[in-house]
Amino acid sequence: MINVNFFHGIKYYNLLLSGLLFFASILKAQSINDNAIMSDSFPKMLSEYNFFKDPVAQVPTNKVIPYQLMTELFSDYTKKKRFLYVPNNKKAVFEEDSVYQFPLGTALIKTFYYNDDERKVNPVPNLLETRVLLKRKYGWKAASYVWDIEKKDAELKIAGKTIHTSWINSDGDEKSVRYRVPNVNQCQECHESNKKVIPIGPKARNLNFNIYYSDIEKELNQLQYWFQMGLIDYPIVIDKTAVDWTDHNQSLDRRARSYLDINCGHCHRESGNAASSGLYLNLKETRDKHIGVYKKPVAAGRGSGGKLYSIVPGKPEDSILLFRMKSKDPGIMMPESGRALNHDEGINLIHDWIDNMSD
Repeated sequence: MINVNFFHGIKYYNLLLSGLLFFASILKAQSINDNAIMSDSFPKMLSEYNFFKDPVAQVPTNKVIPYQLMTELFSDYTKKKRFLYVPNNKKAVFEEDSVYQFPLGTALIKTFYYNDDERKVNPVPNLLETRVLLKRKYGWKAASYVWDIEKKDAELKIAGKTIHTSWINSDGDEKSVRYRVPNVNQCQECHESNKKVIPIGPKARNLNFNIYYSDIEKELNQLQYWFQMGLIDYPIVIDKTAVDWTDHNQSLDRRARSYLDINCGHCHRESGNAASSGLYLNLKETRDKHIGVYKKPVAAGRGSGGKLYSIVPGKPEDSILLFRMKSKDPGIMMPESGRALNHDEGINLIHDWIDNMSD
């Protein structure tokens, strides 16, 4: 005689196994693909990393943490969403006047986008690209992924890409741009220090302020949050904290220096690509000449615009620094890459800063 209980046992075992497999598949879908981060190659599609629960809405997977910078690098008025992933049981180490020293397997993720209409209460984001910076065995490696919203994914573009797009700003003006997704070599132009690729933004001085965290439903200082999440040893800032350059409650000098630090200081520093220029615009620089005051260019030419000094106190129109910021000529403009438009508000800030300098 067949034992009915035996068949019931098989049935419940199969149900249990199916349930376990189902939950395992969910956990796998929500887990970061560490192998993709550490691989010698880049996955074809951004989704292969599992950085996002909802890629189009930019809702990150657990353990992928959003972060913001006090002052952002200008990139043709794009908006950016930034995220950080640090592997389990590993910590980033503070380094003065530099980015945190992140452990192997770290991923920095940055999505560039425009809102369709800045006047809307809930504008629709037009995702352009997501750049990843991955800490591998032989250093940081960078790649760009271009979005296809219909497919809800972004595809690797080693050679870069040009995107013609537009948006409506807060004044109701339509703005058009020939947006350039950088190739791998162009990424290195900005991210190189001492002949190695490094991140630019996540320095302690750029993170020392409160943002809202949905998981705890409140605002908290980012460094304190990173400490609570076990990403850093101590929530300390030895650096002079940067300020928001748009905050008019801060001094003009601190606003201008913070702006130049994030936009120019990664190259214009003693360890950067522009070290030979002798023009150092990182926030820690205190020597007037190296900041540009009455500093002659190392190599005169079109880039100088016939002007004699990087900065002439009280005379912004005689200053090479401002001349190159205002130019869109590829052989003159600064920064050399990463923009097709002028940053009018940033130009006005540096104009006022130089204009208010005393001789």
